[in-house]
Amino acid sequence: MDQARSDLLGKTNVKKALIQLSIPATIAMIVTALYNLTDTIFVGQGSGDIAIGALSIANPVQMIVMAFGLMIGVGASSIFSRAYGRNDKVTMRRSVNTAIFMGVFFSVLIAVIGLIFLDDLLLFFGATDGPDGNLHYAEDYLFYILIGLVPFSLSVIFNNLARAEGRAKIAMISMVIGAGVNIILDPIFIFDWGLNMGVKGAAIATVIAKTASFIYVFLASISSQSKLNIDLKKLYEIDKKMVLEISTIGFSSFIRNALGAFLVIIINNIIKDISLTPEIHISIFGVVNRLVMFLLMPGFGLVQGLQPIVGYNFGAKLYHRLHEVIAYAMKLLSYYFVGALLFTMVLAKPLFMLFTSESNSLLLSEGPAALRVVALGFGVIGFQVILSSVYQAMGYPLRAFLVAASRQFILFIPILFILTHYFGIEGIWWTFFAADVIAGIGSMFVYRYEMKDLHDKINIPVQQLT
Repeated sequence: MDQARSDLLGKTNVKKALIQLSIPATIAMIVTALYNLTDTIFVGQGSGDIAIGALSIANPVQMIVMAFGLMIGVGASSIFSRAYGRNDKVTMRRSVNTAIFMGVFFSVLIAVIGLIFLDDLLLFFGATDGPDGNLHYAEDYLFYILIGLVPFSLSVIFNNLARAEGRAKIAMISMVIGAGVNIILDPIFIFDWGLNMGVKGAAIATVIAKTASFIYVFLASISSQSKLNIDLKKLYEIDKKMVLEISTIGFSSFIRNALGAFLVIIINNIIKDISLTPEIHISIFGVVNRLVMFLLMPGFGLVQGLQPIVGYNFGAKLYHRLHEVIAYAMKLLSYYFVGALLFTMVLAKPLFMLFTSESNSLLLSEGPAALRVVALGFGVIGFQVILSSVYQAMGYPLRAFLVAASRQFILFIPILFILTHYFGIEGIWWTFFAADVIAGIGSMFVYRYEMKDLHDKINIPVQQLT
């Protein structure tokens, strides 16, 4: 199996290898986006337009838990993979045990803090109080989400560990199970022909789905076919020094995902301050956010398939293969994102209509217009997506972080305050476009420089590169 994987990464036609590795990754990424998308569609149809905003208000908590889960999963997977390579079973077992401990600890800590300060947190996240506000919807949703944080966090961690031991299909199936259960249970729990629980039902369905996903991947991880060496009687064997190492390795992943939660909080509060109808505009932002993520996920799946090819060939100094696969991935990514742009421009209103049964005129007029503006930046984001992923695969985490942060933080926040000051709510949607275009053009120049550097290395004998 190891030889076959080595041949796939280092000898198989890179275009064929990229497609082969990208398909399961793409399916997994689409499934991830389905979690939030289906919740939002069913909540909008079953509980009304204002209830959609409750999901956007509660979303930062889930994003932060995801950030911790990815930090722990990425860090533990790195330690596990190196120990696996030298057949160090003690370190392998302790890396998994430590990851489990960290996942449970952070999940319980966030849940306890969240439950104690539930209303205060939601108001800080941008919820609106009063009879027409979205606070009570957000309370109903987040209460149950907080209760189910442990299986949510552990499923993220174990999916990363499954990939680390070469069982990417296990991680994919786990995520498909979660999405499938969520899609089946959502209408049953939400609509009046079922349990008629509204937003509460959406949260409970999500918790059950996350739990089902975790149970599957956990059972696969303790099976005889797994190399994770989990011994339920020795789960107490953790390594305190490993906590710091796991956190350090996975910190860049944590920051990237935590920044997303930070931006959602800022945008929700800006909407709350400047909009005359903040509940509807927060709902519009929630729908736009989920649709954009769903539309972009196949592109992110492609670069996940690209990363192991880049890492292997960069380490082996096979620069001709490296140049070819990056160029091919860039071409595919550009085609896809342009296609997603055209798709959004044509179908923006029908997409929004999936989320509402009330035919709110403001939602159905401003919502599609906002989505079209945000989608205008799709044509250039491929360069920053490729660069960030390639740098990560090459072992340049700081460069990868700077590329990602340039759009999401460094550019976005100042542009957001400037444009909303002059253009109000519309300034939010144009901020997405402006940040994507500026970061995309900057990334394009860096991409061309890096590709030229790789091209120059192709003609240099390997001996001179060592």
